[in-house]
Amino acid sequence: MIDLELEGKVAIVTGASRGLGRTAAIALAEQGAQILAAARSADELARLEDSHPTRIRAYPCDMLDTSTLTDLPQQAIRDFGRLDIVVNNAGIAPAGPFLEQTDSEWNRIMAVNIAAPAILSRAAGHIFSSQGSGKVINIASTSGLLGKAQLVAYSASKGAMIQFTKALAAEWAKLGIQVNAIAPGAFETDAQRAVLESPEIFARRVRKIPARRMGEAEEIGPLVCYLASSKANFVTGAVFVIDGGEASRL
Repeated sequence: MIDLELEGKVAIVTGASRGLGRTAAIALAEQGAQILAAARSADELARLEDSHPTRIRAYPCDMLDTSTLTDLPQQAIRDFGRLDIVVNNAGIAPAGPFLEQTDSEWNRIMAVNIAAPAILSRAAGHIFSSQGSGKVINIASTSGLLGKAQLVAYSASKGAMIQFTKALAAEWAKLGIQVNAIAPGAFETDAQRAVLESPEIFARRVRKIPARRMGEAEEIGPLVCYLASSKANFVTGAVFVIDGGEASRL
């Protein structure tokens, strides 16, 4: 087994209460990292903290609260003494026709999905630049690569996150900071509940995936851990697609 040397590292994971964020937090904790787990759901965060009480600390917060986002890196330092990794996972994806979408809903999606990661990354970047090292891992989406009907704002926000990743990686590489993105496809999480609860919709959805299945949340953990580790110090500005081949389908 490869030692990713994450023992003693400290990570912030947003949207950590469920789905891919929860899995990422647990995977990092099991590799020895300490986690400041941020999300809105205090109850679910508490259960996450209980699963790894010596490794994970719950921090209920709202991604629309700019002052909280700016302070998150300092909170990690107050709790654990340092900060090495930021996983920008929190996101929202309300579906519906673009013609019926209100300005406020569009703005809320952009605020949570791209403005919040940018604010948090900049706040963490001041710490990372002073110590000459740091990792930013942005959870994007294959919708940000290809676009998806009924998810216009979400697709636009995730496309912006991918370009944010590439541009920031180019700017921060000389500072010893690596910035990468993961673009998941369809995973068996709460976000896909409508698909999972309908055999007909599930079968139709899986037919679009060459692997003929949806991803399991745990499958994203090893990739997050690798990108968070020193083994990936020469990897920056990359977008890792993990979707069972769907984005590559001819």
